Amino acid sequence: MTEAYVLTLSQNAIILSLILGGPILLVSLVVGSLVSLVQAATQINETTLTFIPKLIGVIAVLLLLGSWMLQQTLTFTYGIFSSLPNLVH
Repeated sequence: MTEAYVLTLSQNAIILSLILGGPILLVSLVVGSLVSLVQAATQINETTLTFIPKLIGVIAVLLLLGSWMLQQTLTFTYGIFSSLPNLVH
C-alpha cells in the first residue's frame, strides 16, 4: 500500500461523501430558508416549525435518489474490495 494509493482512496471517499450528502443538505437548506422566510413574513416565531418540512424534504430526496446513492456507495466499496489482492505483497 503506497502513499499515493491512500491519498487517492481518501480523495475519492471525500468526493463521494460530498456528492452523496450534497442533495440532502441542499434540500434541507432550501426548505429551511423558505420556512424561515414565511415565518419572518407572518411573524410566527415557532422554532419547531422548520423540522417537519425539512424532514419531509429529506425523506423525499432519499426516496428519489436513494437507489442512486446506494449504487454509488456499492460501486466504491466494490472497487476497494477488488483492489485488496493488489495491496498484499
